[in-house]
Amino acid sequence: MNAVLLDIEGTTTPISFVHDVLFPYARARLRGFLETGLSVDASREIQDQLDKERAEDERHGERPPAGTLPYLEWLMDRDRKSPALKRLQGLIWEGGYRAGELRGQVFPDVPDALRRWRQAGLIVAIYSSGSELAQRRLFESTDRGDLTTWLNAFFDTRVGPKTAPESYRHIADALQIPTHDMLFLSDVTAELSAARIAGADVKLVVRPGNAAQPGVAAFERIENFETL
Repeated sequence: MNAVLLDIEGTTTPISFVHDVLFPYARARLRGFLETGLSVDASREIQDQLDKERAEDERHGERPPAGTLPYLEWLMDRDRKSPALKRLQGLIWEGGYRAGELRGQVFPDVPDALRRWRQAGLIVAIYSSGSELAQRRLFESTDRGDLTTWLNAFFDTRVGPKTAPESYRHIADALQIPTHDMLFLSDVTAELSAARIAGADVKLVVRPGNAAQPGVAAFERIENFETL
C-alpha cells in the first residue's frame, strides 16, 4: 500500500460540524455573497453551471424553483453534490476561516494518523465533494494546527462523482500509483463499492453520528485510525 485516500465528512471530521456549522454558515451568507462577493467572471461561470444543472434536473422530471438563490437553497435542502453550489460554499467558508469565525474540526485520532502515515512514506490525500479550497481551509485551521503539512493532495468532484469507479482511477493516475496500491477510507458504502471496483482496497469508517449504511457486511469496519 503506497497511498491512503480519505473522505472528510464522517471519516476525518464529525458530520455535525458539516451539517450544524458549515452548511448553516454558508446558507446565512449566500444572498449577500451572490450580490457582492463574486467577480463578474466567476458569477458568469457559476450561473452557467447552475443553468446546466437545472436543465439536467428538469430532464429527470424534477421541478426546481426559478431564480438563482431559491435554486441554490433547493440544492442545499437536498444535499446535492452540485459543483456550482460546492464552489460557492467553499468561497464563503474561506472568508469565514480567514476571519476566524470558522475553525476546522477533525476527530482526535486524525492528526497523529496523518503524521504517522506520512513519516512511514505513504502518500496521504483527501477526496471530498466539498471544493478543494474548502478542504484546504478546514485542515489548515484545526485546533491541532495546520494539518495540510501531512497531506499530499486534495481532490474534489472535478475528478468525477465519488460513486463512479473511474474517479478513483483518475486519482490514482494523478498520484502516479496503481489503483490497487491505494487504500480508500469512507463512511459511505456506495463510495467504497466504486473504489473497490476500480481496484482500490477499502475500509468502512464508523464514527459517532454517522448514518446507517446499506451493505455494511461486505466491508471491513474501523472505528478510528489508531489501528491502521
